[in-house]
Amino acid sequence: MTIQYKAPSVKKAFQILEYISKNEQGFRVSELSRELNVSKSTVHGITSALEDLGVIERDRDNKRYVLGLTLIELGRTAFSRLYFREAARPTLQALRDSVHETVFLGVRNGNHVTIIDVVEGRHELRISAPIGTRLPLLAGAVGKILLSILEEDQALELIKELGLTRATSKTITDQQQYLRELRKTREKGVATDYEEYISGVRAVAAPLVLQERGLTAAIWVVGFKPNLPAEKMASLEKAIARAVIDIRQKIEASEKPGATHINDW
Repeated sequence: MTIQYKAPSVKKAFQILEYISKNEQGFRVSELSRELNVSKSTVHGITSALEDLGVIERDRDNKRYVLGLTLIELGRTAFSRLYFREAARPTLQALRDSVHETVFLGVRNGNHVTIIDVVEGRHELRISAPIGTRLPLLAGAVGKILLSILEEDQALELIKELGLTRATSKTITDQQQYLRELRKTREKGVATDYEEYISGVRAVAAPLVLQERGLTAAIWVVGFKPNLPAEKMASLEKAIARAVIDIRQKIEASEKPGATHINDW
């Protein structure tokens, strides 16, 4: 029997942090209380504690809270676990240069995928997202590739828990159909998205499993349908599979004794 501790005050603290992060101008206690539907006294208690820790700061003039410098220190420590981003970047850039579309690198973060690197496409009109953006775990090609790594019963459990939400007319919402898609993805080693997550947008993803680091990552290429016809999608599947092999080799080389990482400088 597993006992889960809810820790509601901790969850409220993170809700406050996430909300503050959405606005560079910050928020007052009354605004946070109203937007999060939490009492002013509770918000005041949590923000006071976070301010004492330097996690948030309050402007003396307008009384608005903004994110504090302590988060930079914590973020740098967390980001240091992702040193493989350095090894991957040259390959991501080379992949972008060959396909001209935006290339993303992300890691699974619970029931989300967090983008940790982006190499933007060459087209004037292109897909992009800032580093740190969170995507739903079941979003498009990256969702398929990350679930394909799991045992089928584990994948089905997540599908049932999170639900297959319809994003476009082409989104797969039937559980058995999605499982069949995962089986095909597992066999091919790459996943595709033909406008299943965003209308008019296609994507190809491949896994980058780093179990020894306790991380599951993926790379994916995203572009608009006119730039990614069927024949280019097929060649992109091969290109991204080669890119993953190259990245793994570079990661292995960087982990050899004596290898220097940028984070060590």
